[in-house]
Amino acid sequence: MSPTIFRHRNYRFFFFFREEPRLHVHLISPDGEAKFWIDPEVEVAANKGLKPPAINELQEIIKERQDEFREHWHRHFQS
Repeated sequence: MSPTIFRHRNYRFFFFFREEPRLHVHLISPDGEAKFWIDPEVEVAANKGLKPPAINELQEIIKERQDEFREHWHRHFQS
């Protein structure tokens, strides 16, 4: 299960179900994919194929929407 949280242009932001406990978000597009940690701060955890300008833009989007991602995370993964 990987619920879509948000879409921006060609990017789909989503979570993998119970992948690991640290809060993070994945994203995928035709150009590549990435994983960003949200806790303790927003930072790139992995990048496959996305160019630095795209990563920088996506990191800013995640920072701006991190409360929304946190809310979705807790809603989907409450024990």
